[in-house]
Amino acid sequence: MNRYSQFSDALFTDLYELTMAQAYWRAGVTDQATFSLFFRGYPRNRSYYVFAGLEAILNHLEDFQFTGADIDYLRTLDRFDEEFIEYLAELRFTGDVRSMKEGTVCFGDEPVLEVRGPIIEAQIAETFLLNQATFQSTVATKASRVVHAAAGRSVVDFAARRTQGTDAAMKVARTGYLAGYHATSNVKAGAVYGIPVVGTMAHSFIMAFDSEIEAFRAYTHAFPDYATLLVDTYDTLRGVRNAIEVGRELESEGHVLRGVRIDSGDLAHLGREARKILDEEGFKDVGVFASGGLDEYEVDRLVRDGTPFEGYGVGTKAGTSADAPYLDSAYKLVEYAGRPVLKLSSKKQSLPGCKQVYRTYTSDGSYDRDTISLVSEEAPSMSAKPLLENVMTEGARINGSPALNDLRDEHAREFTRVPARYKALQSAPRYPVEVSQRLKELQREVVREVRDRELGE
Repeated sequence: MNRYSQFSDALFTDLYELTMAQAYWRAGVTDQATFSLFFRGYPRNRSYYVFAGLEAILNHLEDFQFTGADIDYLRTLDRFDEEFIEYLAELRFTGDVRSMKEGTVCFGDEPVLEVRGPIIEAQIAETFLLNQATFQSTVATKASRVVHAAAGRSVVDFAARRTQGTDAAMKVARTGYLAGYHATSNVKAGAVYGIPVVGTMAHSFIMAFDSEIEAFRAYTHAFPDYATLLVDTYDTLRGVRNAIEVGRELESEGHVLRGVRIDSGDLAHLGREARKILDEEGFKDVGVFASGGLDEYEVDRLVRDGTPFEGYGVGTKAGTSADAPYLDSAYKLVEYAGRPVLKLSSKKQSLPGCKQVYRTYTSDGSYDRDTISLVSEEAPSMSAKPLLENVMTEGARINGSPALNDLRDEHAREFTRVPARYKALQSAPRYPVEVSQRLKELQREVVREVRDRELGE
């Protein structure tokens, strides 16, 4: 057996989660706790987030269990009481989760997820939950920006070979599709998530033949109904003419050439010239596609310049969210044993208590503002919609696993409701997120209590 596969994701936690857990256990601090997960502020050129990762989180919590191999390993660390290790061997997640739906457009500092359960269970989950929500929301947000920049043209995920690991590549494909990509080149992602898969050829395929046109003929012979030819291995415009010659041969056999792809060079110039040549030669239905180091900024430039690309393949920069590769995420204790708590640190003071996020809309259905409230508060207006909903109770999902296509469709509908100014790729204004008056008052009250108790003020 592969050594890596012996261990479960229950072990995917920081050591201090387990040392705290033993200290909680020994001290009898085992009451109900609530933790809020949120993203602090924004990275550069971000003005919204697309929340993702909930599916992986719920799977983890529902299946949470230390295996025999996990327990044996923990014993080798020689720092945990045997009684506590035996307690961990029986531990399951029995708590509740309230969350925004995956694909929800959300904003800085508002909770996207709250976990309530025995403090040891909710504490140990922290590392995995932050890992999944942070990375998947990072790349989902990046994908959303690329799709917005493409302005209705197709976008395909080509990132698998450049992401930081195979699991990252899978999640990039899934969240990209959720945010509006049309397909992925990642075959395993297609199998696991039901995402359409597409692919053409690499430059190595062209170079393996005596000539480019022979390579094109070999490929179209193998795939006469699925041929998009990579034309920039030697000379792009000559490659387009070779593709046209092979396209005529396909037509004589009752098939059609689907497209040509340009992966390097001056994409704007080459895209226009390729389109011109194809049109002049009667191949107006053959698409021209671009790839090669693209992100939302380059796609936006090409679209604004009127470059006649029908679609874009995005890889490295999109799959790693190169310009903003991380989010400042947090998972903070907000209530313990019915008592609201907060962190008092400078510039990182947290909001106490179990919360709800309400979204208010304008008369035309566009987003107007969000309000972070206590969960016990009523909505701030008749049009306000609560965003956190119950998704897990007593360690079990409430409504099963939603279909990825349904989440994708809902994200697309919701994204149209975001005012255009907040979708700007650079220098977008901040969407208004308010804190309710009652929550502000509670925060002030808890701050006074903490200062009195801890600082003697």
